[in-house]
Amino acid sequence: MRPTALLERHRALGARLVEFAGWEMPVQYTGILDEHRAVRQRAGVFDLSHMGELHVEGREAGAALAYALPTDPPSLAVGRAHYSMICAPDGGVIDDLIVYRLADDHFLVVANASNAAVVADELRARLAGFDAALDDASLRTSLVAIQGPLAVSVLTPLTDVDPSALRYYAIAKGRVAGVPALVARTGYTGEDGFECFVAWDDGPAVFDALLAAGAPGGVVPVGLGARDTLRLEAGMPLYGNELGRDTTPFDAGLGRVVKFAKPGDFVGRAALQAAQEAGRMKALTGLVMRGRGIARHGYPVFRAGGVAQVGVVTSGTQSPTLGEAIAMAYVPPDASDAGTMLDVAIRDARVPAEAVALPFYRRPA
Repeated sequence: MRPTALLERHRALGARLVEFAGWEMPVQYTGILDEHRAVRQRAGVFDLSHMGELHVEGREAGAALAYALPTDPPSLAVGRAHYSMICAPDGGVIDDLIVYRLADDHFLVVANASNAAVVADELRARLAGFDAALDDASLRTSLVAIQGPLAVSVLTPLTDVDPSALRYYAIAKGRVAGVPALVARTGYTGEDGFECFVAWDDGPAVFDALLAAGAPGGVVPVGLGARDTLRLEAGMPLYGNELGRDTTPFDAGLGRVVKFAKPGDFVGRAALQAAQEAGRMKALTGLVMRGRGIARHGYPVFRAGGVAQVGVVTSGTQSPTLGEAIAMAYVPPDASDAGTMLDVAIRDARVPAEAVALPFYRRPA
């Protein structure tokens, strides 16, 4: 397993470490429930250094990414970001991404840890013929995040960037805890928060500084376990669960990322156009369990009282915030409307579940 620069910090904090996408990562410190609630009520600090950081630079960097991705990176203003995907020629999702524009000719593409190498290879191939080059900085970059209601107040005294003035899905260059950093107002928890990209060896200093500054307010380190329950409550997709080669952005209700109106061709355009015109064969919906049991990834879904399986659970948990079992599932479009009753097979029982709109949780305004 590959360690992040923070591995010894995690061990010193008593983290339970697991293998994730080839990395040795903390799944929890004091417990998933406590860490989840800390992020919702106060803030938590995360080591996300397993993510992939891919820099695309050159005179035609924007045009190259416009061809490589279904979104329109050249439309981003410098200092802004958007949610994106990279799709196969048949329209299937290879990975979901965040694309940041750092300068006119410089973009940062952040990929999931499990797909970072695949995305890097795909982008390199798609950049061919453009005046643009890809630099995979994943193993030179530590990524430390703080997420939660106290994120602004904890980060502010540690940086020369003004966190309160940074817009959502914006990024700025500055310093954090005395080291050079890119500070982005992005995250994967449903809460306000920031992600700090720093040099590999600077990760521990930033992690320590955020925890020390936040300790009086109850800020704690948070592992991958709570990160998953937080993103599920927020209705955010996870690659390998809600997204994959067998799904299109339209299946996941994320057709907004596909910009058919942008100039020029892009990889997967014809297949995605056909998918949009044909309409969805399956739809991602939220489920709230109305009987006892937790729906887990891979559990079969049936129409209420039905015999034939019609769908599958993609993610499920007991929601710490809502106090009830929730899940996401792919079902036929006519079974995805809020209020539709379905059954989930849990062991030998059929447990009723109600389809609900996503997300399950929105942070207070």
